[in-house]
Amino acid sequence: MKSTELDYELPRELIAQEPTAERTGSRLLVVRRGSGSIEHRDFADLPVLLSPGDALVLNETSVVPARVRLARHPTGGAVEALLVRRLAAGVWEALLSPSRRLRPGSLLSHAREAGRPRAEIVSRGEDGKWIVREMDGGLMELGETPLPPYIRRDAKSGPKVSDRERYQTVYARVPGSVAAPTAGLHFTDLMLASLARAGIEIVRIVLHVGPGTFRPITGENVEDHRMASECYEIAPGETARLAAAVRSGRRLVAVGTTCVRVLETLGPGVTGLEGEVGWETAIFIHPGHRFALVGAMLTNFHMPRSTPYALVCALAGITLVRRAYAGAIERRYRFLSYGDAMLIL
Repeated sequence: MKSTELDYELPRELIAQEPTAERTGSRLLVVRRGSGSIEHRDFADLPVLLSPGDALVLNETSVVPARVRLARHPTGGAVEALLVRRLAAGVWEALLSPSRRLRPGSLLSHAREAGRPRAEIVSRGEDGKWIVREMDGGLMELGETPLPPYIRRDAKSGPKVSDRERYQTVYARVPGSVAAPTAGLHFTDLMLASLARAGIEIVRIVLHVGPGTFRPITGENVEDHRMASECYEIAPGETARLAAAVRSGRRLVAVGTTCVRVLETLGPGVTGLEGEVGWETAIFIHPGHRFALVGAMLTNFHMPRSTPYALVCALAGITLVRRAYAGAIERRYRFLSYGDAMLIL
């Protein structure tokens, strides 16, 4: 499949820069694969759009303050760090920008603490990353909410105080992500309670989102793209709930592409799982994928030529997704992380 087939024209003004006033206040575009119909609803309608017995799968990962403003020591040149993964106590895998003047042994101070080295660059890692060792205190304590680059904030002040709350799901529990599982941003505790009253079971998993989620598909052929590995874990009680739902033929409704990727990594073997599950996955779901577990999906609207967009096309079909996105653009839906939602049934 040619990557150009995943292109569409996204008007810049439709990229949401702020969340809705209320979490459940977004619009909801409903795509029904069986009939090919498209409906324009509100997110508050979700409990009546799902069916009693459905298992709604949530990602409980928590976004960490992983973006740190640093400076080269002693020259003071600005360096922005994204702390991708903790490798050991005080040792991080990080993306550093700009990096052309950085070398192993370079020292970095906090941007507001000139003359006080906070970290040392140990070595180059893989895929453009660096290995960084903390020298004086935790780097994460100096960090900011790692908003995606298309959400614009003042260069000096950075993310707003409200971003730390709103770029985080209400059910976030396990720290580890550098990006939010954005389909979950629409939920409130009241909405989750309403879904439970409607007979919908809640299943909780964890997948820590890495920076690879923002890496576009640049090659000519979609199949040649390689996903970065991400860690996931499922607690014993949740594996039992998943297995029981699959054995009984109930529909699994994945909240976001992260949940889809975990479920499809597990595949039919989920029925035999017992106890805690924790591995890494680099699964890349694109058109042609045969879904083993996912029966429906709630998601936001995604960038063209992105891996989340490819996943949506795999589930609903390219033709239907193109029509849905065209309708969303025509009706001025809000796109990307702080934007509106789409339900694929």
